[in-house]
Amino acid sequence: MPETTTILVTCAARLTAAYAAGNHFPASALPDVLTAVHGALSGLEQGTATGAAPAVAAPSPAEIRKSIRPDGLVSFIDGRSYKTLKRHLTAHGLTPAGYRARFSLPADYPMTCPSYSAQRSALAKAIGLGVPGGMAQMQAAE
Repeated sequence: MPETTTILVTCAARLTAAYAAGNHFPASALPDVLTAVHGALSGLEQGTATGAAPAVAAPSPAEIRKSIRPDGLVSFIDGRSYKTLKRHLTAHGLTPAGYRARFSLPADYPMTCPSYSAQRSALAKAIGLGVPGGMAQMQAAE
């Protein structure tokens, strides 16, 4: 095995191990991740690497509607349900706008599930936020 190939395989193995240590994915996906990392490194070496993200199939309107559940939003990245998507997206290097663009989601696609939004709204109203003169009334009562 030529020295360059050995170095690429070693780097790909180390990068894949580091990625696997910080991310959850099925063990059956490990060969695919390793192959993708090795391919990217080979492309860098040969000067044929592209900076474009892999093409992602846009979800259908029905899939978009089904992803918005009362108790959580289903992520198009990993299929798991979250009360809010912002932290999840940040962990994957995305912003809400980038997520919407990547998966061709409408501009009004929520980043917080309906039940959590209602809960936060009720809490805010209970402490006087969002009510005209609410904070002024609370301060005057003190």
